[in-house]
Amino acid sequence: MTGVDEAREALGAQLRELRRRAGLSGRRLAELSGWHESKVSKIEYGRIKPSDADIHAYCEHTDASDQLADLLATLHNIDSAYLEWRRILATGMKRRQQKSVKLEAEARNLRVYTTQVVPGLLQTAEYAEALLRPHIEFYQIPDDLEEGVSKRMERQRILYQRDHLFHFLVSEQSLHTTVGNDDVMRGQLDRLGSIIGMPRITIGIIPATAEALIVSTSFVMFDNRMVMVEGTAAELTITQPREIAIYGRAFDILARQSVTGEAARTLINAALDRRQSRK
Repeated sequence: MTGVDEAREALGAQLRELRRRAGLSGRRLAELSGWHESKVSKIEYGRIKPSDADIHAYCEHTDASDQLADLLATLHNIDSAYLEWRRILATGMKRRQQKSVKLEAEARNLRVYTTQVVPGLLQTAEYAEALLRPHIEFYQIPDDLEEGVSKRMERQRILYQRDHLFHFLVSEQSLHTTVGNDDVMRGQLDRLGSIIGMPRITIGIIPATAEALIVSTSFVMFDNRMVMVEGTAAELTITQPREIAIYGRAFDILARQSVTGEAARTLINAALDRRQSRK
């Protein structure tokens, strides 16, 4: 079963729950909607993909108009919500980096949370190269490392555009996870410290001792219209308003736990000092 199949089944299960809560049988819903009786079970068990009109019919006849926006967002995103990395990276790294350029240019407010590494928009070229190189072997994709790194560096131009706001939340672990070697890490930590205080950019470091109020994988929020979550096997795109709101609340909680300004610089410098002592 593919991610698309699973997404279609999940949507069907949501629609089935709406119908049951409304006390409607599948036969009665089909009658009200002017469908063949078998269509209801096919939709609800993911055997066919519903249309916009089908979703409207479910919401109308189950008195669930308040859920229409979320259900339509789920439907429209069903083919692209779950994309395996082997498909995304089939032609190499550059194409995926180009997609990020477009997404970041379209957003006015980017919120980024990372758990293990420094966010792509803040990486040095050496750090990006050391991070992306193992991906080529791991995902067994074409080797376009140089082009991929170049495109990732191109993405960083957006940091200097006045019509964008950036809020980066970086776990303290990200300061200590070795990418490349000590020289690469020293350069990256120095770069990260230099960005603190730049206009329209907030960098928050979440201390390693912070309470585990939210346990989450890394994610990026593009305004309040989309969230992208990077898993090991696939990339998940979320557009449902209800789910986006959940990620927004999670980001706010994590932001309150983070330290910024000089306190953040102190954590960065402590990590840098440990690397310097190894020279």
